[in-house]
Amino acid sequence: MSNKPIVGITMGDASGVGPEIIVKSLQSKHVYEQSNPIVIGDAKMLKRAAELLNTELTIKEVDGDSDFTTNFGEIACYDLDLLPGDLPFGQVSAEAGNAAFEYLRTAIELANNGRIDAICTAPLNKEALHKGGHIYPGHTEILAELTGTKDFSMMLSSPKLKVIHVTTHVGLIDAINMINPERVHKVIRLAHETLTNAGVDQPKIGVCGINPHAGENGLFGYGEEEEKIFPAIDRATEEGLNVEGPLPADTLFFRAQRGDFDIVLAMYHDQGHGPIKVLGLEAGVNITVGLPIIRTSVDHGTAFDIAGTGIADERSMLEALRQAIELAPEK
Repeated sequence: MSNKPIVGITMGDASGVGPEIIVKSLQSKHVYEQSNPIVIGDAKMLKRAAELLNTELTIKEVDGDSDFTTNFGEIACYDLDLLPGDLPFGQVSAEAGNAAFEYLRTAIELANNGRIDAICTAPLNKEALHKGGHIYPGHTEILAELTGTKDFSMMLSSPKLKVIHVTTHVGLIDAINMINPERVHKVIRLAHETLTNAGVDQPKIGVCGINPHAGENGLFGYGEEEEKIFPAIDRATEEGLNVEGPLPADTLFFRAQRGDFDIVLAMYHDQGHGPIKVLGLEAGVNITVGLPIIRTSVDHGTAFDIAGTGIADERSMLEALRQAIELAPEK
């Protein structure tokens, strides 16, 4: 048995670019030098993607009794056989939504049983997920529920910037209502622990305000910074954490990417996602922190508009695989 980490790659929504970017990524010999990748999905979808891309990679089906050691030149697929071979590209499908959920559920089960060491997810489509009977905002919430995790957060990572979120997939008014000192403090601690575990000594954490100019001493908003954020920062500072804020978001992200901070705490989805995606979709990786298992993901969607064309960019998937390998526990 190889001592390289076994990374389970979930196919996501097979009507999107997931199968293509997986096949493209597994044409990289470097992935196999560093890990044993196992795709959890439908073998027929991988074969279709391989034909589309005119690659000579072969698809090998494996099951729970298999040795998960893999070899460059073949793609090992833990085949759930849930989808028809003629599944249309670029269309919302209840079948594909249900399958995407089952791929992830199976990966979590394999991780909990010690069969894989990390999970790397291709994108799913939320509308298809809901049509398939699984009413979750996204991957993060499924992972949290199926692992029994209460304190978790989404972290986006790129070479120049890391962002962790206090709230994610909720409307803006709901997000502001959900922000409170306890949640902000928990996410500060998650940021500190995640970077400390990754070898960063006393990580510098910058915390965004909610309002323009972080409220500017009460000139903007209704005192949200004073009520919701300051108590959490005071508590974290008393605990010895290196945290500063609340700071105006319009300058904090610039300061962080030039090196003033190791990570930024964003209060809501678009506040944190926007700056990362401006730096380039191909560089961003989504990491769920606080889980008992490692999970990374591409930082883009299913791209239904280009699915089946073979032009999808695999660089975010390669970066997600790299970080899954790096974060996986040593054997």
